[in-house]
Order: sequence, then structure tokens, then C-alpha cells
Amino acid sequence: MLLETEKESVCINKKVGQKKEEIIVEGDVIVNDIKPDVLSIISTSGIPCVYKKEVMDGKVRLDGSINTYIIYLADSEDSAVRSLNTVIDFTGMIDIENCMSYMLANEKVNIKKIETRILNGRKINVKVVLEMELEIYSNENIQIVSNINNLEDIQMLNNRKTVNSLIGEGNTKVYAKDTISIDAVDDLAEIMKASIKIVDRDMKLSYNKVLAKAESEISIMYLTEDNRIKNISARIPIMGFIDIENISDNNICDINYKIKNFIVKPNNVDAHSIYVEAEIEITCFAYETRNINLIEDLYSIEADLRFTQNKIVTMQDKTNMKDICNINEQFAISEIGDNQLYNVQTIPIIQNTIVRNGKIIYEGELNLEVLFAISNGMDSRNIQIPFNFQINCDSVTENSNIDTIVDIKREEFVVNGGNISTKIELEFNVSISKNEKINIIDEISREESSENNIYSMVIYFVKPGDTLWKIAKKFRSTIEDIARVNNIEDENKIYVGQQLYIPKSVNRNIAV
Repeated sequence: MLLETEKESVCINKKVGQKKEEIIVEGDVIVNDIKPDVLSIISTSGIPCVYKKEVMDGKVRLDGSINTYIIYLADSEDSAVRSLNTVIDFTGMIDIENCMSYMLANEKVNIKKIETRILNGRKINVKVVLEMELEIYSNENIQIVSNINNLEDIQMLNNRKTVNSLIGEGNTKVYAKDTISIDAVDDLAEIMKASIKIVDRDMKLSYNKVLAKAESEISIMYLTEDNRIKNISARIPIMGFIDIENISDNNICDINYKIKNFIVKPNNVDAHSIYVEAEIEITCFAYETRNINLIEDLYSIEADLRFTQNKIVTMQDKTNMKDICNINEQFAISEIGDNQLYNVQTIPIIQNTIVRNGKIIYEGELNLEVLFAISNGMDSRNIQIPFNFQINCDSVTENSNIDTIVDIKREEFVVNGGNISTKIELEFNVSISKNEKINIIDEISREESSENNIYSMVIYFVKPGDTLWKIAKKFRSTIEDIARVNNIEDENKIYVGQQLYIPKSVNRNIAV
């Protein structure tokens, strides 16, 4: 006979797979007829965008493009500095175990290495090593038995657990658009380089909606018609609403921003401005903290119980936090002297994350590409600045899951006679959680015994690993009766070798 039970529904957002893979993307760039031949490459950079993602059984396909900017020294009498930009498409097919088409994928795509090779004065080969990191998630609704109606003689071992249950997920696309003005005296000749980064992430929760807010920081280096190199930057607000039913201020949200497309193009000469447009996808996973009554074990004094027991992995102790790392360093580039510093592109890289009780330790480096003036044009250097940063958090342990996004909140570079002083402020956005395996009971049935029982008493000596629950279940007694007969005040305190009198339900035909 199936017993009537009460159940709680918990939605588990479970990571079922993770993989990091590199793919090589290659393409040729043809120099436009109106531009001079290429003598040498000064700098190459790119912005990766994933515009389509398809999750399939056993694999994930990513389609995207790399906006590539090449700065070169022209093969001309005046050794002018010129630039090329192109878009290189790519497709990444990544095999990942346990992936199913109904699951969700979170991708991170970064340029690990970019190389250029001059094939001839009018043609350049670009080779990009893309690092793709995938995390696959499955949302699963679990029914947990929290109580049994009409208990009668059934004994239950209860345990209250605090878990983080997924209440919903969603996404939206937004566009960060603006027209950025340049100096009125500048007649723009070409865009030499552009970059975009997401900063100042924030959110607000209201009934059934998540308001995601951030800013896109866009930097552009351009060439004027009279061969001057200039820089402009702007911040464009990002704002998007994501509908998630039953969300409230008490919920915890993980929000990600992905650049799907990025357009930079000059307006007409008279406008003295540049049009920029970024297509950004914002995704959100929202969690609530739930206290559930978990039945870990049960038995009947007078009958046989049959039930299934499954092991599941739940999320616990989820929290999000921010912290600031300040890096003040100095490095030397003798060739720069007191010349102009044109541009510095900074990429923070976390190389190692060490988790100890109460602290997260990050080891990484800042990868700086420095563009500067020299007597006959422009040159570049790659500089690596190592950093160590520690975040204190009482709830973090070695078993915690750590997901970190690093934003550059502020950066400043000052040149002084070949030395460059840096002040960089990194914002660490950290998501922390733990996985815990718990046993859940389902489909409980009761089978009445056909034999008559009597109560008797046995003597039992406590063995290693025993608890009063295990002993009571073994002899079909109760914790309360054993504690009462043996004058035990604390049910959690028994010791190996201790003699206990067990009031026991036994079959009449079996001698005690």
C-alpha cells in the first residue's frame, strides 16, 4: 500500500559538463586599392563575437566573427602608419560529454594569440587562436518527500536543509548605440583600432522583472587626413529587462553580458563623428534560498516499508560579491623616451585560483599592448604585469565553486623619460556556491506483517559508527524508548562499548 506523502518541489540548476578547447581561425586580408603597400606589421588586435549558439546531443556549435584591426608601416616615401580592418568568420564545433539538446550552454570566447604574416605587399594572412570555454547546465525539477500523513508507528529521521533552488532563467538582447564626436579640426581618414568592454555591472529586482544595468566602455584610435593619430573614448549605458516570474528582492541572480556584434564606422566628413553600435545579449539565472524538511531514513515498528532512495546534487550557500584590486606598477620602454603614448590595451588574465577556508587567492597577470610614437612612426610592445589578489569570505571553503569575471574599472598611464607608471583598478565579480549530495526518498509503501509481535528487551553493546537511530531501526524500537530506558539525556551522545537496554518488537516465534 502506497503511503500518502507531502512533497516539495526544488529546481536544481546542475552543471553537467565543462570543457575548454582551442580552435584556429585563419583568413587573408587584401589591402584596399586606395591604401599603400604593407612594409611591416606594428600591431594586430581583435574583438571576438558569438552571434549564434546551438546546443546538440554531445556537442555545441558556436558561430561568430572576429573584428580584426591591423596597424602597419606603409611601404611609402614618408613611412606613414596606416591600418586595415576586416571581419573573419569562424565556426567552433566542440564535443562535450553528457550534453543534450535541451540543456543550456554558457560560453566564454577569448583571443589567446593573434599573428599576422605578410604574404606580399597587398596581402596579409591573419591567424587567431581562440580559446573557447563551455559550461553545460541542466534544469531539473526534483520532488522531495517532506512529510508522511497518518504516521501511526512510522519513525522518521528528519534533517532540515537550506538549498538554492532555481526559480527561473531568461535573456534579452539590447543595443548600445551612440555617435561619438571627434575634434572639430579633425578630418577623419580611417579607424585604426577599436575596443569594447563591459564595466560597472549592476542590477535591480522587482516583481517578475530583473533590471540589468552596466556600461559599455568604447575606445577608438583614428587617423586624421593630415596624419595625426588621435584617441577618443565614450561610455554607453546598457539596460535590459528580463522577465522572471515570482522574482523578488531576496533572490540571488547571476547575470552575464555577451557581445554578439560590434560595429564602428565613420560618419560623413562634415559630421566629425563616429557611429558605434554593440549588440549585447544579457542572460540571467535567478535563485531563491529554500529551507526544506528532508527525510533521510524511515522505518516502521510493526510493518515492512519499501521505498526508493536517490542521490541528488543540490546547490547551497550561494552568494555574489565584488571587490577591488589596485595595481600600481612601473615598467620601462627605452624607445619611447618622452614621445607620445598612443594607446594601451589591457587584458586581465587569471592564471590560477586557490581556494582556502575563508579566502580566495587569485594569481594572474595583466597583458598590456603598448602603442607609442617613435621618430619614424609607431612601435608596439607587449608587457606582462603579474598580480596576486586575495578576497576574504567567511563562507568559502576548498569545496566551493568559484566563478569570476574581472572588469577594468579604471586605468591610467603616465610616461616619464622611458618609464611608464600604471594605475589600474580591477573589479572582481565573484559568484560562490557549494554542491552537496543528499539522499531523497520516494514512493513509500507499507506491507503489513502477517506475524504477531510482542515487546521484549535485549542488551546491546554500542559499536563504532553506531547512532541511536541506527540501533533503534535495527531492533524496530524508537530513539525515545531507548533514551528513556537507559536514562540518556542527550540522544547524540553514546560511546563505543556502552551497554544499552533495547525495548524491542520481535516475532512471537523467535526467542530473544
